Amino acid sequence: MVSVTPRRGRSSASSWLHPVSLWLRPLALAAGLLAAAAPASAFDLFGLFGSEEEPPAPSAAALPYAVRITGTDDDDLLKALQDTSALHRLRREPPPDGEGLVRRAEADLRRLPEALSGYGYYAGRVAIRVDGVALGTEASVAAAARAAEGARGRALVPVKVAIDSGPLYTLRSVTVRDPRGAPFPDAVLPERFTRVDGEVPARSATVLAREARIVDRFRALGHPFAKAVSRDPVVDDAAHVMDVTFTVDPGPLARIGEVAVGGTQEIDPAVVRSFIYAEPGDPYSPKALADMRRSVAKVEGLGSVRVREGERLDAQGNLPIFVEVTERERNLIGVAARYSTVDGPGLRGYYANRNLFGGAETLWIDADINYLGNDLYARQRKLAGIDSNGLGGRLSATFVKPALWGTRTDLVANAFGGREAQQSYVVDAAGGTAALRYRFSDTAFAQVGLDGQVGRSQDALGIIDYRLVGVPVSVSYDSTDSLLDPTEGFRVTASATPYPSFLGSDPGIFVAKAQGSAYWALDDEANTVLAGRLGFGSISGANLDEIPANIRFFAGGGGSVRGYAYRTLGPRGPFNLPVGGRSLLEASLEARIKVTDTIGVVPFVDAGTAFAGSLPDFDERIRYAAGIGLRYYTGIGPIRVDLAFPLDRIKGDRNPPAALYISLGQAF
Repeated sequence: MVSVTPRRGRSSASSWLHPVSLWLRPLALAAGLLAAAAPASAFDLFGLFGSEEEPPAPSAAALPYAVRITGTDDDDLLKALQDTSALHRLRREPPPDGEGLVRRAEADLRRLPEALSGYGYYAGRVAIRVDGVALGTEASVAAAARAAEGARGRALVPVKVAIDSGPLYTLRSVTVRDPRGAPFPDAVLPERFTRVDGEVPARSATVLAREARIVDRFRALGHPFAKAVSRDPVVDDAAHVMDVTFTVDPGPLARIGEVAVGGTQEIDPAVVRSFIYAEPGDPYSPKALADMRRSVAKVEGLGSVRVREGERLDAQGNLPIFVEVTERERNLIGVAARYSTVDGPGLRGYYANRNLFGGAETLWIDADINYLGNDLYARQRKLAGIDSNGLGGRLSATFVKPALWGTRTDLVANAFGGREAQQSYVVDAAGGTAALRYRFSDTAFAQVGLDGQVGRSQDALGIIDYRLVGVPVSVSYDSTDSLLDPTEGFRVTASATPYPSFLGSDPGIFVAKAQGSAYWALDDEANTVLAGRLGFGSISGANLDEIPANIRFFAGGGGSVRGYAYRTLGPRGPFNLPVGGRSLLEASLEARIKVTDTIGVVPFVDAGTAFAGSLPDFDERIRYAAGIGLRYYTGIGPIRVDLAFPLDRIKGDRNPPAALYISLGQAF
């Protein structure tokens, strides 16, 4: 049990009071008590009905009792009192006699005031009556034991615990000094770490959290062994406030030392080491270690990753770091399903080997099939002579060889074949890509490769038999704190792919794409996050009717402008069918607001369209949509439910007035 022991200081009225103890509520003890009570509360396993289990029946061999705690309407405080109370915790295990029952009550008289102090009630009082006899003197102890014995075999012994919490004390000031008693300069410890805003309850958890935050500040400045030497909380009973003084020893300033990798069995440790971007001599910080753990966790063949600090500095004044990993099972088989009221249903199955040759190589074989369940353009496609029944599918294989020769260069290869069936076109294609990717850091990489594909495209502009051979170049930067639910940082990806005629491409085109998103938390707990996204694309080198439909740009759908059917926004061709454009511009803005720890709401606005020219033409009409989302936050990421409404419906289209999307992870 963690304790903080304040003392009473001289108040403004010059009165002196006795010392008390301030206790942090013991979570581990609460968990143990919950487990002990589980058999009795199995019917109401999750406490949904607020039921209380029945006490043991009266017995001649023991003294079962009924205990009741009164005097507080604070559910958290009541739970803390129950967790601390021996009478409450052991109520399913009756004592053998009245003396045993009274001993439990005496223990509560000592402990329950400590629980009150832990919640900021330093003037609180506790009174306990056993069968009407108030405890407090030696004579009352004997009388209470006799009264309890009188109920043996015929009734439960009534035990009442009356709480008078008194006033709630607040935190008035926080002072931090070094071991010599001197304050730290503002550059080292800014005022925000000691400032007390508003009426902050002087609870033990508050004091300990403030201490941890201050120590973390020194660790972030490169002091790995920073610690609080002492804490001195003083309560003023006249003003009902607390002043806290922390003495903090920052310890030595350190840099990162040698990084040792352990725990690998079948994976080459050099691969793991290539994902560690910190080098000996780099500044130490907890963030550097967190980044190290996150980057190593990107190796598909690894399971858990633990980054541990050395216990002392080495001869150069650096801190040794130990990265300990475990490996996953090599083989993985999975299935996934998706559904949108606009885009239709889809089913995906995949197989993966996450350590193919012992170097953490991954091989993914992916099969996907989808169906246009809400086919808005079936009649127009038939009139345009497009052969499609709404079914589409893709079979692909992806191979990644990380850390070529122990470097930060990865080999990435992909091959695919299938039919892409969209609302306004059908493309049968096959192709492949081979590329080298260099990782500059955990947040940035660049990639260059060779891409080729052949296929047949059918849409309202006609049939195109095409062949493309190009050299894709791309860069990516991601400083966000989470893949599925970012709350800070930004992401930028950009690519440029020339498909020149001299390499055999027909048509010869140049394709450029870029997308960025940014995330800003409005509060320290990230309960409200603003998120924005901007996307751009351009194709040059050929006329629109010479470019395959799957290469052109379209807007609309769950990852674009929600509320409009997938890949339907942009220029229109014969029979009012979307034909896509040679450029794209789209944007989204969301406010991600947590209502509880697990439930959130997300109002959003999307805008965008594709343009006929190779650059956006703002004389063309941009489409807008708005909506509201619901988020259920799980351990692996939020479950997203978005309801979107197109604000500028397309004349002649039969799109529904709203669209529903359900998926895992945020929209972007």
